[in-house]
Amino acid sequence: MTLVRWNPTTDLMNLQREFDRVFRGFNTGRTKDEDYESAVWSPMVDITENEEKYELSFDIPGMKKDDIKMNFADGTLKISGERASVEEKEDATCHRVERVSGRFFRSFNFPTQVNSDKIAAKYEDGVLTVTVPKAEEVKPRQIKIG
Repeated sequence: MTLVRWNPTTDLMNLQREFDRVFRGFNTGRTKDEDYESAVWSPMVDITENEEKYELSFDIPGMKKDDIKMNFADGTLKISGERASVEEKEDATCHRVERVSGRFFRSFNFPTQVNSDKIAAKYEDGVLTVTVPKAEEVKPRQIKIG
């Protein structure tokens, strides 16, 4: 009996890559992103917003924070990394493997200007939390009527 891993997210990512490949000729200004091209899975994320900031919380259990890369350039926050696969043991039979392994990648553009110098991240209990403060000029301000 052969164990086959199936992940619907992989199928969706492959479809997106195929669309990107087909339409790449129409948008010659776009550069190729190797992290995106090599990703095999995509972590789930919750995104919240208030007047001061955006907060993104990623489920990335079983990783070390040194295995996660994050950068902000040209208005885009990019997060990538790689989770090692579970090694099969010679003295045990593996009946099911549902946890996804391999490279992952996510990117986000924000609808308002952000203060990229103050972006902060922490990784605790398998959750990566990224705080992206809004730029001062886009924060709402109270105007006193005279």
